Amino acid sequence: MEASKEIMYNLNSVLIVTILFGLILIANELGYRFGHHYQSKTDSDVKSHTNTIQAGTLGLLALILGFTFNMALQRYNNRSQAVIHEANAIGTALLRTQLLPEPYDTIAHQQLQHYINLRLEVSNTDYAMVTDQQRLDNATKSKQHEIWVTAIQAARVDPRAVTTGYFISALNNMIDAHGEYNALLQLHVPEVILMLLFVVFIMSGALIGYASGLGKKRTTTPAMMMTFLICLVVFIVIDLDRPKRGIIKVNQNSMLLLKND
Repeated sequence: MEASKEIMYNLNSVLIVTILFGLILIANELGYRFGHHYQSKTDSDVKSHTNTIQAGTLGLLALILGFTFNMALQRYNNRSQAVIHEANAIGTALLRTQLLPEPYDTIAHQQLQHYINLRLEVSNTDYAMVTDQQRLDNATKSKQHEIWVTAIQAARVDPRAVTTGYFISALNNMIDAHGEYNALLQLHVPEVILMLLFVVFIMSGALIGYASGLGKKRTTTPAMMMTFLICLVVFIVIDLDRPKRGIIKVNQNSMLLLKND
């Protein structure tokens, strides 16, 4: 499995959110000082116009954030469905081992159980464990080939389409499901969209500080709370978008149910 070439995807999500939080606070402070500097030179019309621009920017922020969150959630749901699809494909192959002639029915069943253990081990391996991931990926492909060889040997003994042929069809679907899941693991929110989101966040912080500087009193606590909430949502978006790396992980219960089936 190749690592992503995008910069932020290889950084810790907590580090990204912490940097974003600090940049928004810095932008807010600079905006406040800039606004405070021009406070005596502005009137109510300028302040009203500034508030209008601020509201428009926050609206744009909400739009981009909602779009990005939906994109990350959709990818998470797709990966969850892929796990269920792969588990169903493996379950079908397990059932159809009973159609194989002896002793290939028992051999194929045992091989598939080992394959399930490998798939579960892969799902529990963290993204940062590159060596283990590569080892498990090679072991998975090797086990697929091993099961396929067993199917070929069984087909030579019993070439009927309604027995061995059904198992081979299920095995082919199982391998395809594995490839589909691996492809979905590589799909995430494009980095350019995250960068655009961060730029809008930082500019919003600067505008909030600038609007506060034009007034007589500064609203520090609400601005801090909003910044914290923004960064919390960004953390959730990044966590949803990074399989096998963060707090939110794809449920593997459907695969667990296949053990010793």
